[in-house]
Amino acid sequence: MLDLATKHNDPDKVLGWNERIGYGTAAFGWNMINGIIGTFLTVYFTNVAFLNVAIISTLIAVSKVFDGVSDLIVGRIVDKTNSSLGKARIWLLRMCIPFGISTVLLFSVPASLPEAVKYVYVFIMYNIVNAVCLTFMQVPFYSLISLLTRNAYERGFLGNIQQIFQTLGNVFVNAVFTVMLTYFSGAVEVPGTYTQGAYTITVGILCAIMVVASIITVFTTKERVNETQARHEDKKTEDSVSTWTAIKALLSNKYWVMMFFAMLVIFFVIIFYSIGGVYYAIYVFGDMGQISWMNNAISIAQFAIMFATPFFMKKFGKRPIYALGMLLMAIGFLGFGFVDTSKPLMIVCNVLKGIGLGMSGGMAMGIVADAILYGQLKTGINAVGMGNAGTSAAQKLGLGLGQAIFGWVMTAAGFDATLDAQGLPQPESFITAIKFMYNYIPMIMCAVIFVMIAVFFNLDRDLNKLKEEKGIE
Repeated sequence: MLDLATKHNDPDKVLGWNERIGYGTAAFGWNMINGIIGTFLTVYFTNVAFLNVAIISTLIAVSKVFDGVSDLIVGRIVDKTNSSLGKARIWLLRMCIPFGISTVLLFSVPASLPEAVKYVYVFIMYNIVNAVCLTFMQVPFYSLISLLTRNAYERGFLGNIQQIFQTLGNVFVNAVFTVMLTYFSGAVEVPGTYTQGAYTITVGILCAIMVVASIITVFTTKERVNETQARHEDKKTEDSVSTWTAIKALLSNKYWVMMFFAMLVIFFVIIFYSIGGVYYAIYVFGDMGQISWMNNAISIAQFAIMFATPFFMKKFGKRPIYALGMLLMAIGFLGFGFVDTSKPLMIVCNVLKGIGLGMSGGMAMGIVADAILYGQLKTGINAVGMGNAGTSAAQKLGLGLGQAIFGWVMTAAGFDATLDAQGLPQPESFITAIKFMYNYIPMIMCAVIFVMIAVFFNLDRDLNKLKEEKGIE
């Protein structure tokens, strides 16, 4: 079998760059598609498929119930999986193609269907994409950090690598998506509008790239911890306890619970500025193409700072970097609301958001892995799969809840997509709502997480104490 991973099998040694980069490649792929769904799906539904945003938002909110349950199920499946490719990589290989096909179908709502049937179609496809396919990509991928290595620094470094490649996926989508839509739409009656065919072709091409990226990760990484963890860790695993016992173990882990909350909030913020940015570009700036500089000011700054965060992490630790990142994001969101008549200053504010997101995001999964290890050492229960499933669930709950609330507020503020076709402006109440959701709600939420991490989060201290007690270096 093809094996391009680092040659050694010691979970405590550092990994080679081929494996670090190979690990990050899948993050580029699936987060590229996740970014398309998060940023452009709502505007596709409202402005191309002409569906009611309030109904769509309600369907998404209901779907998140299934999505959250599926994360726990998939986490359990990952923990019980045994294959020649290990616990996690086999699922990336199995699910990347179904993920791509179902995403294309989600962005291809048949125009000939009756309106009620269209909503049924959207509900079914949205759940296949998110509750099934994306879950079977995300949970195994996040679990890989804990399965590739037990080295604390290496886990933090992999978390940073993951964020770099996820950001690259965002940068790539922001740069090419509207350009591809324009190209494949050809000549249209109303400038700035895009056809159904353009969405289908564009999403199809990007999904093919995702499949290739996922396969690269499968054959450039190796799951070492699962093979040798009995040497250093208690052998009481999730296979020997009930699902409910594993869940209770996680809920008793205060640091995992805090990270669950933090991940939910930050992804709520991400979906608010992602969707909000598209509508901001369309209805405040008058051109959907403006989303490119808005989002890339964030993504490029995020990408750049993450090359420095490993050095900051080594000197200061994960928590201070995470907390400072949340503070910078809060400042960036607050500033944008005051300078939204000056493009250079708006770019500066979005750069601040990007730096903050890169600092906190680069630390996040490494902190989660440490929190899971803390819980394992404290309770003797190995909850790697369930712990990462919970993290994935938090992210998707944040994205789904944010997407739903955003749509409901749009409806309450008077948004009507048919006004665009008539050449009429949207009501001023809608413009005000967009500005508030893009700027001030994210600012408040980032400030809350900053306080929580800066004041109440002492994982490094408590984890080191447990390691000393158990004689683990």
